[in-house]
Amino acid sequence: MKRILYFAAALFLAGLVFSCKKADNNSVIIYTSTEDFRTEHMQELLKGKFPNYDITIQTLSTGNHAAKLKAEGTETEADIILNLETGYMEGLQDILADLSSYNLSEFLPELVPASRRFLPWDKSSGAIVINRSKLESAGLPIPASYQDLLKPVYKGLISMPNPKTSGTGYMFLVSLINAWGEDAAFTYFDGLAQNILQFTTSGSGPVNALIQGEVAIGLGMTLTAVNAINTRGVPLELLFFAEGAPNITTSFGIIKGKETRPVVKEVFEFTMTKLLLDDKELYCPEAILKNQQVNIPNYPKNIHYAKMDGVYDLSLKERLMGKWKY
Repeated sequence: MKRILYFAAALFLAGLVFSCKKADNNSVIIYTSTEDFRTEHMQELLKGKFPNYDITIQTLSTGNHAAKLKAEGTETEADIILNLETGYMEGLQDILADLSSYNLSEFLPELVPASRRFLPWDKSSGAIVINRSKLESAGLPIPASYQDLLKPVYKGLISMPNPKTSGTGYMFLVSLINAWGEDAAFTYFDGLAQNILQFTTSGSGPVNALIQGEVAIGLGMTLTAVNAINTRGVPLELLFFAEGAPNITTSFGIIKGKETRPVVKEVFEFTMTKLLLDDKELYCPEAILKNQQVNIPNYPKNIHYAKMDGVYDLSLKERLMGKWKY
């Protein structure tokens, strides 16, 4: 009887090991910093393509995303990294797999790093997003410059992403440093903070605040504002001031050591050939690929971009964030 029980127990444990191994072989974890509507679309496509795979997408703010990967290294549970600011990806190259074996010919060559450890996911710009009707109903003028946003009449009516946690917020800071110099830019944001209702954690926060009617002006992402206009009919407008639109690229890649897993390879190849193209076609058409077109209704064309020197310099970012008070 004891032998039978031992044998049964051994079979049970073997079954557990096999089951866990099978589940592990079919599982993929993706870390991303995409907005909810983009993430939801990716989830639908992945579920349709791989119904038998266990694919988990974890959404993290840019700062938390980078900090988590830096702390976890190659021991991270993540297999694939999506939509992380390129500067952070450059700093994480030691934990990223070599992607040289993939077809990279469709990407703009200047956006592909020599290391081939990551690839561009998107280029996104920022805009001054307004609700004209809210401003006009309050008898307030439409701002025509960054300096206008300092006027006391806008107190409590402006939202901006926090540069410490949001790549969008950081690109606004860097764009004005390039335009005016570091001291003048920080002095400006000290003044702007007096009118800010909230420094949001994520780049989509200001547009969400506009949608909720909490503010009338947001320093936000072009793609998030356009999506709100097109899918929800929110009466928003995008303004671009003389300094140009702040802009940044994000990138994607595979954690080193995970690139040999067949399921990870399949999902990554699908990401390159379907998820990436869909995302550019539906949400973020600013060019990272050759011959890329802007076909999204209400998406601005021929955007005048701001000068963004130093935006990917992590040592510079660390120093600037040490000066940021909010």
